[in-house]
Amino acid sequence: MPLSEHEQRLFEQIERSLAEDPKFASAVRATDPRFHAKRRMIAAGILLLAGMALLVYGVAISIPLLGVGGFLVMLCALAFGVQAYRRGQTTDLHAVGGTASRRTRQRRGGLVDRLEERWRRRPEGDL
Repeated sequence: MPLSEHEQRLFEQIERSLAEDPKFASAVRATDPRFHAKRRMIAAGILLLAGMALLVYGVAISIPLLGVGGFLVMLCALAFGVQAYRRGQTTDLHAVGGTASRRTRQRRGGLVDRLEERWRRRPEGDL
């Protein structure tokens, strides 16, 4: 059902006042998972470069343990970055200033769930 003209004007006025409020904008940004995911992906990129530098430096001065450490840092940074990217893609809704959230993504059925469902639907005389 569309809004009346009066309701639309009120809605636009509220929208303008909220857009001008820096405290509200920072509160919304603080609960936005995409904001945190972007920061974490940048940190993962920096860690990836640091791990690469450690790997190259360890190989250059012939200290294999340092090279292995650099590789492990790269691997952890990559895993951290992928996790941050996935969290940034979710559509979780968070309450501003609160902890309530609602997931909108449906749970996917795995192999075990499908096998259990087949087991429940089997004919009873096939044992």
